[in-house]
Amino acid sequence: MNICIVAGARPNFIKVAPIIRAVRKASEQGEDIDYRLVYAGVEDDPSLEPTLFDDLQIPRPDVFLGVDSKSLNEITGRVMGEFEKYLEQNPTDVVIVVDDLASTMAAAIVTKKQGIRLAHLVAGTRSFDIKMPKEINRLVIDGLSDLLFTAGDGASNIATREGANLSQIYKVGNILMDTLRFNRNRWQRPAMVDELGLQEGRYIVFTLNRKALIADRDNLFAMLYSMVRAAGDVPVVAPLRGPAREAVGEWMKTKSTGETLRLLSPLSYLEFGWLTANAMGVITDSGNVAEEATFNSVPCITLNSYTEHIETVRVGSNVLVGENPSQLTLCVEDMVNGRWKKSAIPDRWDGRTADRIVQILLSEA
Repeated sequence: MNICIVAGARPNFIKVAPIIRAVRKASEQGEDIDYRLVYAGVEDDPSLEPTLFDDLQIPRPDVFLGVDSKSLNEITGRVMGEFEKYLEQNPTDVVIVVDDLASTMAAAIVTKKQGIRLAHLVAGTRSFDIKMPKEINRLVIDGLSDLLFTAGDGASNIATREGANLSQIYKVGNILMDTLRFNRNRWQRPAMVDELGLQEGRYIVFTLNRKALIADRDNLFAMLYSMVRAAGDVPVVAPLRGPAREAVGEWMKTKSTGETLRLLSPLSYLEFGWLTANAMGVITDSGNVAEEATFNSVPCITLNSYTEHIETVRVGSNVLVGENPSQLTLCVEDMVNGRWKKSAIPDRWDGRTADRIVQILLSEA
């Protein structure tokens, strides 16, 4: 069986790394299975730090499609063209796509047009906001997929309600947990922890990436002020890159209240894992970071009104505040004063998701 795994952005590699390891293990045990890793972006993508693949213990992609654009429609068109060329030249039995990017949707469409089986990793996630481009991507990818690999009951129920056959849906668990469990004894303490004099359990990690939140500067600045004021003397460290770094730096230049906010250079995967696992709390707009916080039982505030992984709120450590500065203030005060809810690890966050996926693929062959 020839598997093509498609990654559209840096976070996808963190989720496909366990599948690559599981495929290799199955092959070593005599199974007729192999893979190729395809990246939609360019080979010198600055978001792919040199240490990433070593940290994840996987090889660099076999193929780079070379698509580098900020326009979602242009990304879709160019990935479709390049991925079609790839499939025409490389015999493939099944394509695995991850999450909900424009490049993911593009690869899914081409896969089905080529008559190749399509598997969607982290299927059934929804915001129920059709105005969001990613929501459209999710609907299209799930609608085309032959195999829907879901993280839990909620996602499986959504896929069922939208018309997928039960025989297509597999509740395999949360793939991100495979990576966290694999690496939790490999975290690397960043040098800047000692340089800044940070104490374990006595700092807050802040991450920012969502374009809409960054674009609304007035509200973003109000939220930054609320966050720092409520944190008091607890340092807030922010390892940011790109537009997020520029926006936060812009605010820090004009506000003396930003003194306890430390803007850091981006960290390696293993360093960032250590930083969040040992924090007092995390404030983020990233679903992946919120999931990691739940795994580590670290209080987490998500700067969004929804999450695709509601189990992080229902049983985990996550709380949603939307883009409301007043609500953010209240939650940060609870965080620094130790008034956080008790959390647990959701079902099937056991680190065996990739093994389940490979066994399903072999049984479906």
